[in-house]
Amino acid sequence: MSEPIIAIKNVTKRYATHTALNGVSMDIPEGKIFGLLGPNGAGKTSLIRIINQITGPDSGEILFHGKHLSQEHIDQIGYLPEERGLYKKMAVGEQAMYLAQLKGLSKAEAKKRLQYWFKKFDIDTWWDKKIEELSKGMQQKVQFIVTVLHEPKLLILDEPFSGFDPINAQLIKNEILELKQKGATIIFSTHNMGSVEELCDHIALINKAEKVLDGSVKEIRKAYRTNTYRISFRGNLMGFTNALWAGAELLEKSSDEDIHQVTVKLLRNNTPNQLLHAVIDQHEIISFNELIPSMNDIFISVVEKKETINTQSAYTE
Repeated sequence: MSEPIIAIKNVTKRYATHTALNGVSMDIPEGKIFGLLGPNGAGKTSLIRIINQITGPDSGEILFHGKHLSQEHIDQIGYLPEERGLYKKMAVGEQAMYLAQLKGLSKAEAKKRLQYWFKKFDIDTWWDKKIEELSKGMQQKVQFIVTVLHEPKLLILDEPFSGFDPINAQLIKNEILELKQKGATIIFSTHNMGSVEELCDHIALINKAEKVLDGSVKEIRKAYRTNTYRISFRGNLMGFTNALWAGAELLEKSSDEDIHQVTVKLLRNNTPNQLLHAVIDQHEIISFNELIPSMNDIFISVVEKKETINTQSAYTE
């Protein structure tokens, strides 16, 4: 496995009596989209602020390509905060030029890149408009452009689809995927689990200042499989139920004319092949699908389990 672009090692951050991060460790793989998930107040924003060097950890360390995170890495990071920060009275073009030059681009290079992005996003006519004249979604487009303009190696996007209609949200999703294809690493903080499944390669879940889950989306969903299947078939429903016998448990059933749908859970070490073999002679199988938990289901399950454990621990102390 290649060296991660960001290695977070045992990071702790406290504010007065509140612990925002408690010994958090994780690796951000290079060239991937990494979902940083967790309920409000879990510690995600504190971790993002530390990576951006807005604040520092009380203990622990963060490495950028194996080196201690420092000021030299700032130009290699692009940050789109959830709370947008454009100057309302400035013209769009003037502000974009100013922010681009803050990131180290020359005036000529900044204008060249901005013209490319403005044309790509079909906002050429916005150059002389003031920010306050734009809708929230329009402002989002401008802020996204200035975030990616200097082609950073690491992009941190905090709720990047907030304020966008479905068409523009899809536009930004496509750009995120294109940036990944070009080699960028993206940390994607969101509450939208649908976007996580659609975009992310890896995730980490933080809850109450601690990391409670991390890994590849594919492997995590596989680990939380429940051996549950949905089957559509034609035939006798009672006969189907009897054929299951002790190999599977019938969870749900419904019928629409001569087509039946059932949800079954395999028991013990029974396999899908054994299940099909038990019923296929007397029934016409129309569809057979495994029900793999969504990231939203896993998110809720892990958080609730952690809270139950914490409650039980507090009760026994």
